[in-house]
Amino acid sequence: MTYTKYSASGNDFIICHSFVEKDYSTDAIRLCNRTEGIGADGFVVLVPTNEADFKWLFYNSDGSDAAMCGNATRACAHYAFTNGLINSNETKFLTGAGLIKSTIENEIVETQLTAPKVINEEFIEEGFTWYLVDTGVPHLVTIVDDLNLYEHNLCAKMRYKHNANVNFAKIEDGIIKVRTYERGVEGETLACGTGMAACFLRANTLKLVNDTAFVYPKSNEQLTLSIKDGTIYFKGAVKKVFTTNI
Repeated sequence: MTYTKYSASGNDFIICHSFVEKDYSTDAIRLCNRTEGIGADGFVVLVPTNEADFKWLFYNSDGSDAAMCGNATRACAHYAFTNGLINSNETKFLTGAGLIKSTIENEIVETQLTAPKVINEEFIEEGFTWYLVDTGVPHLVTIVDDLNLYEHNLCAKMRYKHNANVNFAKIEDGIIKVRTYERGVEGETLACGTGMAACFLRANTLKLVNDTAFVYPKSNEQLTLSIKDGTIYFKGAVKKVFTTNI
């Protein structure tokens, strides 16, 4: 098999395409292992479908599946375009969260995310005020003055109690900075697209940022989040790291 590794804002993925739709969870665990495999946060297999340009099978590094991953949508759109799986720089493809639309302009990819679903507007727990929203997958968001308040054990506790990713966001001068604990990775990642979207949505709802804002994850790469008629758009650069045969 031929595999390509991508980095999208520090979130890294192994991507391939196949005509066979099956359970690739064992492959995900093997390939995503950072000491005995290629190493990545997730593994994505693109397969044919009659409903869109293609369908993805997405796995976290522990072999669990996930309905959505914002950064992976941008990496997969770029992969599909550069590998001739689509005929133009615009694509629609199926994820577990529904149909995703992406546009590719050189290394910059913009994805139109699925409609967000607010699960819990506001509650206090562990000394923080939380907001729970599904932006493709569920995310807890708390807005803080200091991102050093992010703490692994606290995030792990909240993740398992609420079965959600956990985000700490700091907002200053209309710019959002985010740290995210991700399910399936079970730790902090350099970036999480749906997490940044959840933080942006919360900040926008509270009038702390405009309808378009820059967001910086732990990787410190700049991404642009915007909202129009209730739809969130997520734009940033992706990087093809290498291709290998195994």
